[in-house]
Amino acid sequence: MKQEKTPEQRQYEQKVNEMMPKSRTGFQCIKAFISGGIICCIGQLISDVGSLMFTFTEKSRGAFTSIVLIFLGMLLTGIGVYDKIGKFSGAGSIVPITGFANSIVAPAMEYKREGYILGVGANMFKLAGPVLVYGIASSVLVGLIYCIIYALGGKA
Repeated sequence: MKQEKTPEQRQYEQKVNEMMPKSRTGFQCIKAFISGGIICCIGQLISDVGSLMFTFTEKSRGAFTSIVLIFLGMLLTGIGVYDKIGKFSGAGSIVPITGFANSIVAPAMEYKREGYILGVGANMFKLAGPVLVYGIASSVLVGLIYCIIYALGGKA
């Protein structure tokens, strides 16, 4: 049974709707898509430069690109630039590997005045810890499933 709203409730609901900021989800999605794409294009540029300058193989070129992107993410977080990028682009800056580097460095920078052990060391993996735990656990699970299928005569 639905109750009829009182005039005060309707007036309050109208006032709330007037004061509530309008949703900009579509615009935020576009900004996240474009900024994440720009970060990935920078990663491709780093990969291409690495293969031209250092003649890396495909495997080592991927490792080189990851290392450089992690370093840039950590550096930009340390000097306070990555926070501004994140504020503008939203999820577009979180998804790539640079967002993972930011999630490790940001708590460490916040607690550095408490010392290297209890400050930086204890808080570094506050946000990234669950990501590592579930990532490693899921990779072990997939590896076990792969081994079971292979042991039962499946093709690898």
